[in-house]
Amino acid sequence: MPDSGPGVVPPGTALRVEAATIEDLPALTALVTELMGQQPDFTADEEVQEKGLRLILEEPSRGRIFVLRNDERIIGMVNLLFTISTAMGGFVILMEDVVVHPDHRGQGFGSMLVNHVIEFAGMKGFKRITLLADKLSSQSQTFFKNHGFEFSHLIPMRRIIGGNE
Repeated sequence: MPDSGPGVVPPGTALRVEAATIEDLPALTALVTELMGQQPDFTADEEVQEKGLRLILEEPSRGRIFVLRNDERIIGMVNLLFTISTAMGGFVILMEDVVVHPDHRGQGFGSMLVNHVIEFAGMKGFKRITLLADKLSSQSQTFFKNHGFEFSHLIPMRRIIGGNE
């Protein structure tokens, strides 16, 4: 069988989206650290990213991390944080860290993850999914628009507490 290359999942490979476990922490940390290295608002710090991921994995009431995997590796992930919206009168999701391994981008795997999140949110009765899309990447914004996300009239603001200001 000819080599299909590092960025192509071989035909017949079983892909599945499932909840991450603590055993997935090293692979998740690598994905998120790589993502943070691409964002001007964040700093890639493996120790910090691992700590944040661990906080979610160890307490399911805080959120979920879903992974897209085959039998050999994690191909992508998405992180969900749960909170309550008074505007919506119920539980909502903050979706972060939608990331696919660089070798596997452009094959619809990000869509598989986002579609899973939308289905999960509907089944669990969440009222809204909110995310922060890269302001400078029209490709990122188009991706999420194609999955039914809309721009809000609100803009994100933040204040870092206890960090370098």
